[in-house]
Amino acid sequence: MTPTPQTLPFSCIDIAVCTFRRPELERTLRSLAAIDVPADSSVRIIIADNDVVPSAAGLVESLRAEIPFGIDYVHCPASNISIARNACLDHSRGEFLAFIDDDETASPEWLARLMETMSETAADVVLGPVKAQYGAAPKWMRRADLHSTGPVWVGGEIRTGYTCNVLLRLTARPIVGRRFSLSLGRTGGEDTEYFSLANRAGARIAFAPTAWVHEPVTENRATFGWLAKRRYRMGQTHGRLLAGRPQNAGRAAQVGLAAAKSLFCAGACVATAMLPARGYGYALRAIMHAGVVSGLMGVREIEQYGLPETRTP
Repeated sequence: MTPTPQTLPFSCIDIAVCTFRRPELERTLRSLAAIDVPADSSVRIIIADNDVVPSAAGLVESLRAEIPFGIDYVHCPASNISIARNACLDHSRGEFLAFIDDDETASPEWLARLMETMSETAADVVLGPVKAQYGAAPKWMRRADLHSTGPVWVGGEIRTGYTCNVLLRLTARPIVGRRFSLSLGRTGGEDTEYFSLANRAGARIAFAPTAWVHEPVTENRATFGWLAKRRYRMGQTHGRLLAGRPQNAGRAAQVGLAAAKSLFCAGACVATAMLPARGYGYALRAIMHAGVVSGLMGVREIEQYGLPETRTP
């Protein structure tokens, strides 16, 4: 059944930015200062600083006069992204809460497009696309565009999401009181779990294809090793979530299927070795499915958060 479009009354929208020692936060905030405010809405920004010390406080204070919205700065140590995400949920005073990463920039129409889609679809969660901006990345990586983010469709619906570009309806029953898992706050995958469980509880997830944000691909991320580690962890999270679904096939069958997919993709990687964009793509899929096997077998996710990213001077 097609959802009935809704006319949203005056809306209070909070924009959440979780940060950890990222100088790119300044660009993020300046981009938010230039966004179009949806009709009949007010906007406020929540900065959740996840560092041990309030390292982003000075930057935020220096920009307050340039940002046309109120800013709530919250120091929420330490080095666990779920603590920061939950702090944003706890400090939100609006009906709607959007998340954007601290190294991304929002397009002027970003928030308006998210709100339009939520109104048109009556969804509880609306995802937007993240467009990677490649610098000195290898040609195969730019061509395959492996850093951009968008939703995964299964059977014509979206069953999970991400926090790098999303709008939540905080009053929706599957969202009220829901929090990000602290146990995943240093590994990643906390957002995948959050939205998967929300969807199982009845949350409707929609996609706003023109609600763009942009993310630069830094030099340390422009490597196969970085992508491989990330894909493996993503597979681990997916495997753990699969294992928690009682209606699914037995654990052994799930492990066998994931292992078969990994072997198939590894073979396809060899077969397409002369086409780097495709070959590396298959290699990363093989690694992801290997991560699924790991997750199904109960291996804890590898840690990815809590340390500042290294950069080449």
